[in-house]
Amino acid sequence: MELANIEKLLEKYLNAETTLQEETTLKTYFTGEFVAEHLQEYASLFNYFASAKAETYTKTIRLAPKKSKKKHFRWWSVAASVLVLLSIFIGRQQYHKNEQRKEAKIIYAQVTKGLALLSSNLKKGEQAVATLYLYENTVHKILK
Repeated sequence: MELANIEKLLEKYLNAETTLQEETTLKTYFTGEFVAEHLQEYASLFNYFASAKAETYTKTIRLAPKKSKKKHFRWWSVAASVLVLLSIFIGRQQYHKNEQRKEAKIIYAQVTKGLALLSSNLKKGEQAVATLYLYENTVHKILK
């Protein structure tokens, strides 16, 4: 009866339908001394599992320490902040230069307009002085 039970459990084990208790029963049967002839091929499988469970790795494993990605993130955020501040500073300077150019153009236009007005008034004054000079010459000729 026990052999029939082991065969049923083995069939369930191969179909991955066994519980942990049933697998323990199979393991104790196949690691024991008395295993049926037709089930000898499965004994090596369970003996391998038992010996593999006892194996341990004795060498030391050297792992390289991982570099923190947070440090890179911090540096990137610092670099981005510096870049933003630098662009604001340069942009502000360019804005002030542009404003100064606009003011200089306005002042230049006003000075040009004022000088043109002064020039036209000087021409009128020159014509008036020329008329007076002509009048004075005529008066001198008459008086002589």
